[in-house]
Amino acid sequence: MTAVLSQLSEAVDALVAVDPNGLTDAGLHELVVELVDLESRFALQRARLLAAWDGRKVWADDGSKAGWGRLARECHLSEQTAKHEMSAARQLASMPNTVSVVEAGKLSMCQARLLRWANQPAIAEVFAAQERFLIDMIQGMRLPDAKRAVDYWITGAYESLGLTRPHRSREGRHMQVVRTFYDHVDVKGRLDPLAGTEVLTELHRIERDLFEADWAAIRAEHGKDALPSQLPRTSGQRMADALQLMARNSAAYREGQHRQPRPLINIHAGMGTFARMCELADGTVISPEQAVPYLLEGDIERIVFDSPSRVIDVGVRERFFTGALRRAIQVRDRHCQDPSGCDVPAEDCDIDHKIPYSQGGETTQANGECKCHTHNLRRNNHPDPEPPQPEPDDTS
Repeated sequence: MTAVLSQLSEAVDALVAVDPNGLTDAGLHELVVELVDLESRFALQRARLLAAWDGRKVWADDGSKAGWGRLARECHLSEQTAKHEMSAARQLASMPNTVSVVEAGKLSMCQARLLRWANQPAIAEVFAAQERFLIDMIQGMRLPDAKRAVDYWITGAYESLGLTRPHRSREGRHMQVVRTFYDHVDVKGRLDPLAGTEVLTELHRIERDLFEADWAAIRAEHGKDALPSQLPRTSGQRMADALQLMARNSAAYREGQHRQPRPLINIHAGMGTFARMCELADGTVISPEQAVPYLLEGDIERIVFDSPSRVIDVGVRERFFTGALRRAIQVRDRHCQDPSGCDVPAEDCDIDHKIPYSQGGETTQANGECKCHTHNLRRNNHPDPEPPQPEPDDTS
């Protein structure tokens, strides 16, 4: 054991000696990616040893009452971090297929965390039977897409056992807004997925407006030399200000009696894997049962697919919904389609032509894609010499 630790220490010392300024960009990129991959494998081995340490109650030999307590004390961790480490170790000990795939470097610990989320006590027998299926399913997915897929799997697993999925209903909601000793106000709580999405969507929209205003101000002062570090507020401060603005907007709404916005719920249909998909416009997964209380105050939009990449119909929702073509592309793409892997949600993206309109590109579903404002501007300022060809679209 001493030899293993000595080798690890020597490897870290060798890494410390690496001067990033002496590496090429390609070399630095390769080193960073490889280190992150190795960290997942290292974290897995730490969890494996921690599970054995926990199972043998080694932590109790000094009188400690819980493993996480000794881990936090001797490793200088917070209680929350120590509890998380212990929980992860115990779960992974019952997930042999996941462990073997992470050991082989084919899954990251973040992907393994999604599988741990799926391995819930009430559906453990279903998970054990389908663990390999879940691994194969998420291996080639981006993490947000993998999370959505696992979310649907969990709901299906509960239904297959005749159970109702817990912790998704409004009964679990709570909120505490209290004034502290120093007269600040502390906000802490939990909202169900639908209500939480309504709040987050509006908070992010206001925060984005504040960012645009701040950025315009420093551009006016510094011109093209303006830097993000010169912004007068951090993103956290803008979110706090956005919450305050929501309160002001609420007061203005009550005084002016304006019409409340209506939540938009997408019902997907047409393909076997899409048959029971029900989610909010931003992709947050909800069950059909959760949508029921909102049927009278929300808008239901039917999305019909004939393949994962093509929407053949977008039902018109009530209350002035327009732009079915735009919605079809948003629902299909889900996020910015820039090759860099940008995850800006489709709701916050522009719809761009793959083949520019100026070059004869048609305004059709096959020739449209979601691009966030930044990547859309970057592409328009630096157009591709040969625009990509869209897939055939017989609905155009």
